[in-house]
Amino acid sequence: MRKLILAMSMSADGFVGGLNGEMDWLAGSLDADATAWLLDGWWQADAHLMGSEAFRDMAARWAGSDAALAEPLNAIPKIVFTRGGVALPGDCGSWSDARVVKGGLRDEIMRLKAQPGRRLLAHGGAGFAQSLVRHGLVDEYHLIVHPVVLGSGLPLFPIMAQPLKLQLLNARCFPSGAAAHVYRPA
Repeated sequence: MRKLILAMSMSADGFVGGLNGEMDWLAGSLDADATAWLLDGWWQADAHLMGSEAFRDMAARWAGSDAALAEPLNAIPKIVFTRGGVALPGDCGSWSDARVVKGGLRDEIMRLKAQPGRRLLAHGGAGFAQSLVRHGLVDEYHLIVHPVVLGSGLPLFPIMAQPLKLQLLNARCFPSGAAAHVYRPA
């Protein structure tokens, strides 16, 4: 069975975006080592999974980019989960070929996990990530914690009835002060 990896950047206080989804706080904390760590994980995926808002934002940012992080995002197939439709701005290259899944998150993720292949990599946004966590669909968490405190914003984890206990598999600090943590549910 394939693993679903939730790969997210987050602030030191657990937010994955500002109150309005802003991500400008990430600037400067992805140094060459952190970028290499991300790329290594991203190239091991068969598909990038994301919610519709993250999909639109990422397509607009990465489709025409020649940045190192753009290459796996543009090359690897994408699956977008939405309750409505997905409208892309302008020419989005390979992003236009994304498979769109409407509803049935748990069933579709379980179907994808049952298929042969390598890992499935979920990127967010916050609501999509929270749904994956809430449904117990995440096999590993690949989190980069950035050296910034937002004070408020979009939390990675939803409000839960029971604590989610995690087992640390790996941790790595980068020169920028960011730190990567790899966990699995305990």
